[in-house]
Amino acid sequence: MRITYDPTADAAYIMMTDRIADGSAVQQLDSIATPGGLGEVILDFDADGRLLGVEILNARDVLPSSVIDAALRDSSSDLQRTAED
Repeated sequence: MRITYDPTADAAYIMMTDRIADGSAVQQLDSIATPGGLGEVILDFDADGRLLGVEILNARDVLPSSVIDAALRDSSSDLQRTAED
């Protein structure tokens, strides 16, 4: 499981697998409002109905700051590894 965060979109994504191939998310359940209407959750499923990932919009309002911070650390280390390759 891996969590990423896009600060520009204020969106977090929780991947249930190590990698999600392009086009493998064939069905979404979206417009799931969080309690209090602070954010929105979108579930991505593959063709077999397996959950691939969860997108959280307005993530800073919905997720604990420690989760956002961890996702930002992971994202910056990924960028650093890519630059070194």
